[in-house]
Amino acid sequence: MKAFIYKKYGPPDVLQLVEIPEPVPKPDEILVKVMATSVNRTDCANLRAKPAIMRLSMGLFVPKNPILGTEFSGEIAAVGKDISQYEVGQRVFGFADSGIKSYAEYLVLSPKNAFSLIPKDLTYEQAAGCIEGAHYAYNMINKMTLQNGDRVLINGATGGIGTAALQLLNYLGMQITAVCNTKNIHLAKSLGAEHIIDWEQENFTTSPFKYQAILDTSGKSTFGVCKSLLLPGGTYISSELGPWSQNLFYSLTTALVGAIPFTGGKKVKFPYPPDIMRTIRLLKSLIEEDHFSPVIDRVYPFEQIPEAFRYVEKGHKTGNVVVSLA
Repeated sequence: MKAFIYKKYGPPDVLQLVEIPEPVPKPDEILVKVMATSVNRTDCANLRAKPAIMRLSMGLFVPKNPILGTEFSGEIAAVGKDISQYEVGQRVFGFADSGIKSYAEYLVLSPKNAFSLIPKDLTYEQAAGCIEGAHYAYNMINKMTLQNGDRVLINGATGGIGTAALQLLNYLGMQITAVCNTKNIHLAKSLGAEHIIDWEQENFTTSPFKYQAILDTSGKSTFGVCKSLLLPGGTYISSELGPWSQNLFYSLTTALVGAIPFTGGKKVKFPYPPDIMRTIRLLKSLIEEDHFSPVIDRVYPFEQIPEAFRYVEKGHKTGNVVVSLA
């Protein structure tokens, strides 16, 4: 089968298209013919091993797993003899932030992997571009205490995480201010934003509103910059560690300082996402109830995965970037 591999960390140029043997599933595993995958921020981080602490799990000097890819959709091609809940021909999709080897024509799934049947009205391309962003968005939102009607600002509202966060917060009944670029204003409004701040025209920190929560889904701001926009007891949460990993430090210190009277109780939360299956179950339900729809920016053919990485690394994609193997 064809697969993209990498033997060292680095830019998209280190990716090589090669022929390797098709994997053989064990008795408790499933073989999937990959129909689509995605290139997302998690994949870009895995490619370059940045932040460097990732090397502790991925391989200190060279990658332990030569096949990248965290998200997939496909068709079951074979099932092991111990598998009873799935059958050949069913459509499945899944995600693993540590990697699921989806940059190949076939992959193997085990019971430890997070995957499920694709909702019936979703295409393979849509299914391959909806879990990663929704997973991180959901695991930012569920770290905060929000009530119906609270004001929430999303910085980076039309990226992969941002478009998912917009839809989830809209479903929960929040008043949403979306920070996005000029071309995506209509998209942000269509996904549930009540107020728009065009970062190409103004600085979102001059907003006249105060917010119960600020979600920095692009990871391009800081708690220090956003703190003045938070209401007393408000929460800042980012998709990135922040400069010098400050968000880890602030999540601990603000939890302590917030308990002291007269500080205002403003805090930083760190979105560690432990339960991918929980996200997939919620996502399926919302899709089937027409409350969530993946936003796809571009679809690249499989042979152009390096080019897809180059585009994603520019940092200006709208929604998700998908790779088709169909």
